[in-house]
Amino acid sequence: MMGESEKRMMVFSGTSNRELAEGVAKHLGVELGNVKIDKFANGEIYVRFLESVRGADVFLLQSICAPVNSTLMELLIMTDAAKRASAKSITAVISHYGYARQDKKSAAREPITAKLVADLMTTAGVERVIAMDLHQGQIQGFFNQPVNHLTALPILADYFESLKLTDCVVVSPDVGRVKVCKKLADMLGAELAIMHKGRPEHNVAEITHVIGNVDGKNCIVADDMIDTAGSISEGAKALMNAGAASVYVTATHGIFSPPAYDRIESAPVAEVVVTNTLPVPDERRGGKIRVLSVAPLIAHAVQNVYNDESVSELFDPDFQL
Repeated sequence: MMGESEKRMMVFSGTSNRELAEGVAKHLGVELGNVKIDKFANGEIYVRFLESVRGADVFLLQSICAPVNSTLMELLIMTDAAKRASAKSITAVISHYGYARQDKKSAAREPITAKLVADLMTTAGVERVIAMDLHQGQIQGFFNQPVNHLTALPILADYFESLKLTDCVVVSPDVGRVKVCKKLADMLGAELAIMHKGRPEHNVAEITHVIGNVDGKNCIVADDMIDTAGSISEGAKALMNAGAASVYVTATHGIFSPPAYDRIESAPVAEVVVTNTLPVPDERRGGKIRVLSVAPLIAHAVQNVYNDESVSELFDPDFQL
């Protein structure tokens, strides 16, 4: 039998967010494992671990981001390869969970892709998931395996505290984010306001009302992701029209699909603060866009999982409710 002294952690990175994976490995004090990820001429993904994972606790770091289908398949194939190579356990560390926006049927004959992705990972052999700021908390229930749900709220709150803004209001971009925005407001000792948002079609946002006093206030709009930046652009305009002194925008996941950068540049926004759960090109950093690292947070969670220590007590956004 394998003794406790032989227990070992192995951390591998997909191709989607190498910078974050290297940061996590550095904080863990380990080297990223050696894995070959390539493609056949027709686009099929090839994976081979170039070192033994037999009996190891394997952590696969991947962000399901553009190209979304390829990065998802990459994670599934890495999982299958680790399982067939006799890994002791396989944990998927997903800094951004793709297909999460379709987490329920909003209209007839729609899929629930967040559940489909969970089923795919289960079938591939994932035994535990560490995820960062899921689009909706109920996605945890789509898995029969343990899910450790981390939040970047403390990191974001620390940054805004460092700005020493006065007369702050945290603004929820829609009613679905009120609970999370209230937590951020409590961390900052700020007031809370809510925008009423409609979506006449995909990636199109309409702000119809601002509920709460934002006149003369420094507003912080907090969302889980920024995709095409349509919502934050329209929201910033609505807040400025309502008398806001300034508008800051923050989100855990900066997807930044075109024309996001152009919209951010032209929007009445002082700064857009995101984390590195998704890769942001170096040439886009600076100016209005600031990127904070979640590598220490993820590394701490990975270490606690490996050591069979509590993760919820440290990171779960709902633990204190």
